Amino acid sequence: MEVAPQNLRSKTHKPQPAVIKVIRGNVERMAPLVGYFPSGFDPDLNSTKVGVFRHKERGGTRLQLVVTPEKEPKVDFVGTSYAGEAQAGEHCSYGLGVLDKATNTLKIVPISSNKVFRLEPNVQGVASSNKELASSVVGKLAAHEKAEKLTELHNRYGTKKSIRQNKKMQMLKHGDDPDAQKDLDVIKQGMTIREDLIEASEGPKDRNTPPFNASATTPQEAYPLDKIIFTGEWKYLQDIHELLEGGSRLPQFVGNRIHKLQQIEVEDKKNKLASILSYIVHLIKFKDLHSIPIKAERSMEPEWLSSAKAHRFPSIIRDKFSTMFDAVSRTLSTEKSNLLISYVLVLTLFADEFQTSLTDIAKDLRVCPSELRKHYQTLGCKVSKKNNLSMVTLPVPLQFSTLKRKRSNR
Repeated sequence: MEVAPQNLRSKTHKPQPAVIKVIRGNVERMAPLVGYFPSGFDPDLNSTKVGVFRHKERGGTRLQLVVTPEKEPKVDFVGTSYAGEAQAGEHCSYGLGVLDKATNTLKIVPISSNKVFRLEPNVQGVASSNKELASSVVGKLAAHEKAEKLTELHNRYGTKKSIRQNKKMQMLKHGDDPDAQKDLDVIKQGMTIREDLIEASEGPKDRNTPPFNASATTPQEAYPLDKIIFTGEWKYLQDIHELLEGGSRLPQFVGNRIHKLQQIEVEDKKNKLASILSYIVHLIKFKDLHSIPIKAERSMEPEWLSSAKAHRFPSIIRDKFSTMFDAVSRTLSTEKSNLLISYVLVLTLFADEFQTSLTDIAKDLRVCPSELRKHYQTLGCKVSKKNNLSMVTLPVPLQFSTLKRKRSNR
């Protein structure tokens, strides 16, 4: 490669007139995809192969962009349309400009669905889109060789934070750093939370509800709160006052109960209620973030969706919700949406000491009261009229409603 002289580098170029040509999208042709490498990999220095994969059932919404360098170790750079920046809210439109110097024409084409792919390095054989190649690589490499290659690739392409954590784990494993023992407690706590999350997300096999105790003698024991809000999450849920001071648009249910915090004198009880209300806010905002507006609202973004996009989730809470409710696409499935609603309704019972009204929470969830009544009854609750209001209580032991079959008249 020749290096240009200094006088040539500093030479200014005269502006050249060019014709701008904007190419509109075509439903029959796929628009370009844009990917970037946060690891610092430069595709210009290596010959690369690029592949685009579609999900068999969700081909229109789930894409995977895979870039494989030929001169690098067996590694793929993978970006998906359901993670990273590609899943974030779209606040602007993107386009790709290509300048043809021969004709002095600047062609601008739209980016496919305005999605930008973050290309993360994945080792072939561990996380690869090519399953046949993955199986062959796994068969050839021994366990220690795979570990060494993983470490090498991780140190080359991983983020600074992940490399630092990986080094601490290696030092802790070999006993070289006594100070690393301090980090072990944090790691163990994360593993415990993860195991609890898996257990809670699976829940009872026959009911789409939070974990419950059907033989409980008190309403508090019927849906154990520690199975809903894990030990390591409580310290991240004292943000209800920050949401108020920041002028955030709180759900109506939470806003109507803020005054309770000022009336509670016991600090532990006050913090518990504040955490429950904060958890309800995060659940509702997460549901709004993965909801598609009705046709009449699509022309103008509704206020609840704008509020959800601006809402700040603690990372531990957002990761948990994404795993528990399978939030891999823009919308939640009906089953997972009902499960999220069930978590909200159980927490409303705790917030109102197991005697609550379904009026305001129905507006927050955008569910009609008659439909929300069925949700409460699915949880074993009893709905009755009191002063022209539908009040919800939780009798124990739990008795779940069963579907009644209509008799056929013959």
